[in-house]
Amino acid sequence: MKNKKAFQIASTGLMAALSYVVFTFLQIKITLPGGDATSIHLGNAVCVLGALILGGFYGGLGGAVGMAIGDLLDPVYVIYVPKTLVLKLCIGMITGLVAHRFGHITHSDDRRHIFRWTILAGAAGLLFNAVFDPLFGYYYKLLILGKPAAELALVYNVASSAFNAAASLITATIIYMALLPALKKSGLFIKL
Repeated sequence: MKNKKAFQIASTGLMAALSYVVFTFLQIKITLPGGDATSIHLGNAVCVLGALILGGFYGGLGGAVGMAIGDLLDPVYVIYVPKTLVLKLCIGMITGLVAHRFGHITHSDDRRHIFRWTILAGAAGLLFNAVFDPLFGYYYKLLILGKPAAELALVYNVASSAFNAAASLITATIIYMALLPALKKSGLFIKL
C-alpha cells in the first residue's frame, strides 16, 4: 500500500459512517421508565471490525465518532455523547492492542491463529465495554438524573451491554474472517 496513513484516515470516515448507520437504523430501542432508554445494536461490532482492519486508534475513532453522532441526533441519547466517545474509542484501542501487539494478526498467514486472536481481541474490547458502559452509565445518570433513575436503568444496561457484546463479537469475527482474503487480494490489507 502506497499511502497507509491516507487509507487509514479515509477508512476511519467510512467506519464512522457505517457505525452511525448500524447504530441508528438497525437498533432495537428499549424504553425505560423515566424517559431513558437502552438499545440492542451492532455498533460495537463496527468498532471491533475497524480496530482489526485499521488498528486500534483509527478503528475505535471511527466507531466512536459514528455512534456519538447517532447519540447527538437522538433526543433520548444526546446526553450520552461524551460517554460514547470515550468508551467506544476504548473498545477499539483495547481490541487493536490485543490483536496487533500481542496476536500479530496482520503478520500471520495461519487462519487458525488469526481466528483465535480475533476472538480474543474482540472479547477483550467488548468485555471492557460490557463492564464499563453500565458502570459509567450508572454514575453518569446518578450525576445528571439522580439515584432512583440510575438504579432503575442499571439492570437493563447490564443486560443490553452483555447481549450487545456477544452479538458484536460473533458478527465482527465472521465479517473480519470473510473480508481478510479480499483485503489481501485487493492490496488494501495493512500490516500493523
